[in-house]
Amino acid sequence: MSASSVTLTIGATGTTGSRVAAGLIAEGHRVKAASRRATPVEQAEAVRFDWSDPENWGEALDGVDRVYLIPPIGSSDPATAMLPFLRRARDAGVHRAVLLSSSAIPAGGPAVGQVHQALPGLFQQWAVLRPSWFMQNFTGATPHARTIREDGAIWTAAGHGRVGFVDAADIAAVAVRALTDEQAPNTDLVLTGPQALSYHDVAAIITEAIGRPVVHRQLTFEQLRDRWAGEIPLEFATLLAGLDRAIADGAEDRTTDTVRRVTGRPPGTFRAFVEREVSCGS
Repeated sequence: MSASSVTLTIGATGTTGSRVAAGLIAEGHRVKAASRRATPVEQAEAVRFDWSDPENWGEALDGVDRVYLIPPIGSSDPATAMLPFLRRARDAGVHRAVLLSSSAIPAGGPAVGQVHQALPGLFQQWAVLRPSWFMQNFTGATPHARTIREDGAIWTAAGHGRVGFVDAADIAAVAVRALTDEQAPNTDLVLTGPQALSYHDVAAIITEAIGRPVVHRQLTFEQLRDRWAGEIPLEFATLLAGLDRAIADGAEDRTTDTVRRVTGRPPGTFRAFVEREVSCGS
């Protein structure tokens, strides 16, 4: 990656975007930090970016040759906004794109799967990161963190299905390599932590770390969909509940060596994450 390269990091104040921006800057790379309010990011150029407002895309893309892509949050059809942006990015001189997707969504699948499918036709250098469920889903203002605090419970329709929960720090570390290594991956990368855990396992680990009981409460697909629909659009609530149902059927019961292979270090464990972040009151 040349000294003149500039990476547009979309969602630069978010869970992975902030870590990607920090990782790039730590290695001496130039970053345009894009967010809806152009929030300042140390040692980066802050720019306003909104998927729904194409008028701000030109400023964000000016001088950029690489882009880290976070899909619009809560959209069940992100391709509507993302594909016109990606065509504009290509025409503006962007030659490498790294997309954050999900282990649950293959190329050509629903939502961001449509963007995944289109990416290789738009850029010669690309990667799609397909992480399993984030460990950060249990911290901060997330629904699971809230119900852990308020109810001492984690509510899912995942049954006894297991998930290879992955730390956002590991996702970002892979993203930095995909953005800056001389050779782009030009493939999709499924990212997991070192263990596949059920939500019962998760509850037990959190219980031990915070010193008070946390249990896993099982819901049906319909119950979880309706619970989500009180906070987000029904279509998106149905998609999320369906992902839990897929977990129950074993779709996420796997681990990969991608983090170690790409970064040269092992992925962090869920227990280490909980002891570092959840037990500290996150």
